[in-house]
Amino acid sequence: MELSETNLSNSELTDSELKNPKLNEVLELELYEEIQDSQKNHSDKQIEKVAKALTSETRRLILNLIQKSNEGMDVSNIASILNMTEANISAQIKKLQEAGLIYCDYCSGNHGVRKISKVKFDKIIINI
Repeated sequence: MELSETNLSNSELTDSELKNPKLNEVLELELYEEIQDSQKNHSDKQIEKVAKALTSETRRLILNLIQKSNEGMDVSNIASILNMTEANISAQIKKLQEAGLIYCDYCSGNHGVRKISKVKFDKIIINI
């Protein structure tokens, strides 16, 4: 008996069916394939996030600025250099962070806490 023929989940199988070595091999194989598919989907989604993040010229400029700065940069400095609003820069940084290209640290500033953005990687290589 194969699992694909019965369409039973692991919880719907009887004790005797679960003790069947051939059935267990099928269950293990299907579970392994599900895990592989899940990892592939996660990987594909991450590649898509990175690709979308890099399509924006503004985000690429932000990445370059942050990368050139040894200690990272805050939104105010980036906005000033690029002559853009802090709100726009903040939104772009959020997308870079969601794509996993940068991370943010917090430190004290003149008027409270400053959010310092830093790059995670020196190079980005995408294997498809």
